[in-house]
Amino acid sequence: MTLKRRTLLLAAALTATAAGAPLGHAAPAPNTSDDEYDTLRHRWLDIALGTGYDPAAEPYATRLRETGELARAFRAAMAPTATSLWPGHPFDPPSGITGSYSRLWTMTQAYLQEGSGLTGDEGLLADVRRGLDHLSTTVYNLSTTPYGNWWEWQIGSPRLLTDIVAALHDQLTDDQRAAACAAVDHFIPDSVLRDYSGTSTGANRVDLCRSVALRGVLGRAPEKIALARDALSPVFPYVTKGDGLYADGSFVQHTWVAYSGTYGQVLLDGLGRLFTLLAGSSWEVTDPNKQIILDSVERAYAPLIHDGLVMDSVNGRAISRGHLKGDDRHVMRSDHFHGQALIAAMTLLAECAGAPERDRWYGRIKGWIERGTVTPILTARQFEVADLARLHTVARSAVPAATDPVGHHLFAAMDRAVHRRPGFVANIAMASERIAHYECGNGENPRGWHTGAGMTLWWPSGPGQKSHRSNGSVQPVQPDQLDQYTDWFWPTVDWYRLPGITVSTKRLADKEGGEWGEPRPAARWVGGTTDGTYAAIGQHLRGLGSTLQARKSWFCVADAVICLGAGITCTDGVPVETVVDNRNLGEDGEPEFVVRRGWAHLEGHGGWVFPDGGELRTLREERTGAWSDINTTSTSERRTRRWQTLWLDHGTDPADERYLYVLMPGASRHQVAARAADRHWLSVLANDAHRQAVHVGSLGLTAANFWAPGVAGSLAATAPASVLVHRRGGTATLCVSEPPRTGETLEITWDRPVRRVVRADPSVETLEAGGGRLRLRVTPGAVCATHRCEVVLG
Repeated sequence: MTLKRRTLLLAAALTATAAGAPLGHAAPAPNTSDDEYDTLRHRWLDIALGTGYDPAAEPYATRLRETGELARAFRAAMAPTATSLWPGHPFDPPSGITGSYSRLWTMTQAYLQEGSGLTGDEGLLADVRRGLDHLSTTVYNLSTTPYGNWWEWQIGSPRLLTDIVAALHDQLTDDQRAAACAAVDHFIPDSVLRDYSGTSTGANRVDLCRSVALRGVLGRAPEKIALARDALSPVFPYVTKGDGLYADGSFVQHTWVAYSGTYGQVLLDGLGRLFTLLAGSSWEVTDPNKQIILDSVERAYAPLIHDGLVMDSVNGRAISRGHLKGDDRHVMRSDHFHGQALIAAMTLLAECAGAPERDRWYGRIKGWIERGTVTPILTARQFEVADLARLHTVARSAVPAATDPVGHHLFAAMDRAVHRRPGFVANIAMASERIAHYECGNGENPRGWHTGAGMTLWWPSGPGQKSHRSNGSVQPVQPDQLDQYTDWFWPTVDWYRLPGITVSTKRLADKEGGEWGEPRPAARWVGGTTDGTYAAIGQHLRGLGSTLQARKSWFCVADAVICLGAGITCTDGVPVETVVDNRNLGEDGEPEFVVRRGWAHLEGHGGWVFPDGGELRTLREERTGAWSDINTTSTSERRTRRWQTLWLDHGTDPADERYLYVLMPGASRHQVAARAADRHWLSVLANDAHRQAVHVGSLGLTAANFWAPGVAGSLAATAPASVLVHRRGGTATLCVSEPPRTGETLEITWDRPVRRVVRADPSVETLEAGGGRLRLRVTPGAVCATHRCEVVLG
């Protein structure tokens, strides 16, 4: 028997009745003359519970059986008291009430969905109704004044409550439905959606609209649905400060935090649900700025995904969650967890996209599905059957899997950069007066102090690609390389030795600098410029709770990242270090590590070149930790991981120290040794507190970060700037940005004969071309945008 909607008990009951089979414990059939509110409610259930899958097939059968087992356990343990619905789960922050509604939602799914083992169980339905009544009577009602975390009252609980009421609509009384609607009105008054400020912005605003829109459907209140639809519009346009999506693809939440990976996922998922729900209805979202959200999938989010994970530099305090206490499905919350959730949100949003967009997204998603072997997406435990069904639909589609395009993505508005090459991808995280060093809050991530101090995360080639071993053979990249920041990285890493950072070893207190993105350095020059292939990235580093200052530059090229530091000065009375790298070797990893004069190599990972020599410090150690060490809501299980650490010691209280090294992800020992022996590959034009610049002749590339007006090689700047020159044959492209964002005009001079300017952005004025040099005047504006000029050489 083929069912059009196999997940709904109602559909199963109707089919059974048509076949003359006994109905059993089935929900009443709906009125055949459904009005628009019924249509929207049924559509919401399609979104929430899934369609188009066979509940007897895998992975659905296992997931449905697990849902039934959980529901059976919840039902048996339910014991209502004045302060809780389940023993050990009081109505306390941060999520005691939301957790109770979450369990009732699991029980609701088990009642409605085929294959749970509890489908249509009247006793289970009675217990869900009893639980709803208890929460409504004791805590989630009009007489309660919210306490603790606002999120629980306005987002977590109403989101689940409205889902339950929508699913059990015809099994609930008028009074039960009315009580739910009244509670949502009480905790999310209309004023919350009429003013775009405070906590009602960005992803939070979308979550609020989700609950209010569904409450409008359930209560047949057209003004509520219209309010929720209209309240989405402030989320769409690009912003220039605070929460939201920026024109360069950055996404910020909590005013100061780079948050594409977690809050960005919430935003895309919520909009996908609301766009789909309201499509074709009287309340369809018709704001033309909706296209900005659709465009963001490829411009803002896809560049931050690598083989199914989303880079931890945009996951905020969520990097500390791991295994959460009371997680009934025992899911590890890692970079892959967050990445897979973001991919599922894209899959949902794809239903609202045009055919060309949808095909491009499907190709990217299929590629991530194929390459995401660390925790396979199509069986990921975090997903319920609805998301699994949508992901499998993409996997079965005729669209071919796509590779991630190479190139450089500079997210200047959130102080992040992604450099993607055929053999690796690297991610740089910085901090400024605009973006926090780190975020902690709600007992989460109290030691993330230095995650914005130039942390450089990188991955070699993914599955299906190859890496060269030292003996010359070619081997597939091993899973442990793709698992680098997934496998108990955060609870076992030395937080003072995060990869890529320059740091004072002064001990800091947990939550140093404050919570919710408060710790921000008084640094303006953070950002860079890119031609889309290569980049010059820089950070004026001011240490958290420290006197440390440094200028750090990353010049991102074809097969490497050239890392420079200068002006490293500190008076904390403790050693200062630059952490060249810190690799997680796993539980029992023993890859061969080789250090030679001028270079080092870690088998299966990659290598580092030190053109200026210098004493490299190294350490192979085991470190043990628990997620509860860095998150009060996480479990206390302890694990041990092995680490290979490389660092440069700048001494105690350094004054104007510097460093130079070249990171070569995925390179073989032979490749690293050859690069170290090639004295012509790299020319360092400057490396001091005023300017840092390099020239790579084989690439025709010259790049410079000017911390002050000055000259570096053939380039000169009249104000702080980032400059990139890329020569190709008889032409060249100059890219310029003004990372301090003063908006003041500056001039760039390149001492090179130029025949003519072919093309220039409106912000670039040619003052001189010919006579042996090119002189440009750039009017940068108030953002760290790249301004381009293309020339024919003389």
